[in-house]
Amino acid sequence: MKTICLYFEIHQIIHLKRYRFFDIGTDHYYYDDYENERSISDIAERSYMPALNALQEMIKENGNYFKVAFSLSGTGIEQLEMHAPQVLEKLQELNETGCVEFLAEPYSHGLSSLANEQSFARDMKKQVAKIKEYFGQEPKVARNSSLIYSDDIGAQIAALGFKGMLTEGAKHVLGWKSPHYVYNCNMAPSLKLLLRDVELSDDISLRFNNAEWEGYPLFADAYIDRIARLPEEEQIINIFMELSALGIAQPLSSNILDFLKALPVCAKQKGITFSTPTEICMKVKSVGAVDVPDTLSWVDEERDCSCWLGNAMQREAFNKLYSVADRLLIADDPRIMQDWDYLQASNNFRFMTTKPSNVGLDRGIYSGPFDAFTNYMNILGDFINRVNALYPLEIENEELNSLLTTIRNQGDEIEMKDKEITRLKAKLEKLEPAEKKAPAKKAAPKKAAPKKAAPKKAAPKKAEESKEA
Repeated sequence: MKTICLYFEIHQIIHLKRYRFFDIGTDHYYYDDYENERSISDIAERSYMPALNALQEMIKENGNYFKVAFSLSGTGIEQLEMHAPQVLEKLQELNETGCVEFLAEPYSHGLSSLANEQSFARDMKKQVAKIKEYFGQEPKVARNSSLIYSDDIGAQIAALGFKGMLTEGAKHVLGWKSPHYVYNCNMAPSLKLLLRDVELSDDISLRFNNAEWEGYPLFADAYIDRIARLPEEEQIINIFMELSALGIAQPLSSNILDFLKALPVCAKQKGITFSTPTEICMKVKSVGAVDVPDTLSWVDEERDCSCWLGNAMQREAFNKLYSVADRLLIADDPRIMQDWDYLQASNNFRFMTTKPSNVGLDRGIYSGPFDAFTNYMNILGDFINRVNALYPLEIENEELNSLLTTIRNQGDEIEMKDKEITRLKAKLEKLEPAEKKAPAKKAAPKKAAPKKAAPKKAAPKKAEESKEA
């Protein structure tokens, strides 16, 4: 039986303000608060809230039949907390239906997986904790920023304990293979991979409102018919996109939400179900490994990382940022760590791209890639000066490595203790019912005890009476 895995990404860009060279050392606040509030309020009104309301209606109308998955970056959650808390409240309402799964991704929506394994692990764990705090779910399936993936990244994700991972069904990786199967990581066979169907996903997120597209207008019944006509053995249909595609990339006037609402009705008529990523990973076996020696993503025609690291400016900014990554593993300054999260965000490097793109790129305050590079490097210069003031360069490598080793060991010890606490709590819960029953059985011996003890105390009295006689 065919099943559709529908997934939406929610991430919000952190806009940097205009920062001059002469601001270095005097101004340590890097963000355009007005633009951050304006942009997320606009997206929440035009996209997030209408789309989430539509998904909530779909769940109410279809019950457990319809299911959907979301992934929220940690920095995106922070922006929603400040400027659009109604979006988080709506997501919590959806979570209560039991038909929604939340996935794990890097907290910063950054590129740490390409630079520093320890930073990437901390980024993932931090976001998992945030998801658990808001929704009570501990994600079992992960995705990287913009679905970035390679064999090595898959191995890192598997080492963190995840059961599955989402990535792109790129043609240059799959070759003759179909994205409609479950695969596994080449370096970690236990990690299952769900590959995005590029054509079916982009038909909705990129082409739906394009009157010049040969598939225009797209109707739900025709869309589901295409899925139903796929070979019988191709069972897994992964449709992944940004939530902002519903309302921003494809305006609400295009009737995109009506199309979305009709999908479950049409799918049910064809015997097609909906599943969450974890359900698929738990129920469906892998048909084999996918070899991805080089990184891929869901961005641009090349489906690689060239939009972030394709030119010398981007690589210089990227290498300079992560030159302090190891020092920040010992950081305990909240302000420094927040800036670290925001400066890692992948859009900072995307603004520096010189590549042509089939998707419009809004550079915001920047007039071009060099302008974006200059502004970012000014901010980065001030940030690194602050890091060096806290953790001086005079700290020798051996001393730094010793501190990092201590921190890692402490982290491992805390993790072991957490697991032991969980095990003991489970054991205690099993023992509690037995303890409640135990007093009823022990009550009889306690009452009988004084009767046996009485004759022993009476013996001395008889001895005294015989003496008196």
